[in-house]
Amino acid sequence: MRHPGLVVLCLGGTVFLSACQQNSDAQVERALKDVNVIDESNLNDVMLSVADPNEAVAYFTGALQKDPGRVDFMRGLAKSLIRAQKPTEAAQIWRQVAYHAEGTAEDRVMLSDALIRSNQWPEAKAELALIPPTHETFDRYRLEAMVADSEKNWKKADSFYEIAVGLTTKPASVLNNWGYSKLTRGEHAGAEKLFDEALTYDPSMFTAKNNLVLARAAQRKYDLPVVTMTQIERAELLYSMALAAIKQGDVSVGKSLLVQAIETHPQYFEAASRSLETIDANVAL
Repeated sequence: MRHPGLVVLCLGGTVFLSACQQNSDAQVERALKDVNVIDESNLNDVMLSVADPNEAVAYFTGALQKDPGRVDFMRGLAKSLIRAQKPTEAAQIWRQVAYHAEGTAEDRVMLSDALIRSNQWPEAKAELALIPPTHETFDRYRLEAMVADSEKNWKKADSFYEIAVGLTTKPASVLNNWGYSKLTRGEHAGAEKLFDEALTYDPSMFTAKNNLVLARAAQRKYDLPVVTMTQIERAELLYSMALAAIKQGDVSVGKSLLVQAIETHPQYFEAASRSLETIDANVAL
């Protein structure tokens, strides 16, 4: 005896199981997709941080060829090009990102940074002018200060440097830049103070140490500042001070400092030795 009701139930169960299977497959696909996105994101982070810059460029270039519309890949390529010391190419990619529908104010800041690195100052200034005033970040004001510096607009540069310093917990590099700006203006005492401050945040920054010595030498302070330094750094700083002294006409002081630099350096200090030989030869003449 046939049981139509049972057949209907069985058919209904089959449809139900099929629907369940489809739902299950869709959930699995979504889960796998999520895992792939996570793995891809992790790989992107690795490429941007620890990978060789040229390998990162190749990775993001390949990723963009497969998926040209991905803005995150474009950002990754632009950042990698900066790391690979290719700012002109990076600026081209950052321009695409900044003017993309998903572009942000921070992308325009990064475009400005790449333009400055590639010595395109007017273009950088124009891009910075397009950033909303509400976008107040360390990088934005650091770049604004650099552009003002390039135009010798010292008042504006000082204002932007001051704002930038207040927007970061690691201001050593911007303090060093600010100090160098004052050094080029001839404000040696102000420069010395900023280099000193930079070294309180990063005692290992040799550029700031060297700039500090130059700022002091410009004021005819020919003794080394009290900062942490290795023996090699000490010799190199003495050498920098010696050259500054000679340039200012304090030749005997400079010669004495060259001798100290040669004696301090743990290896043969070729540059200092050559400079000393040149001075002795000129004196003999």
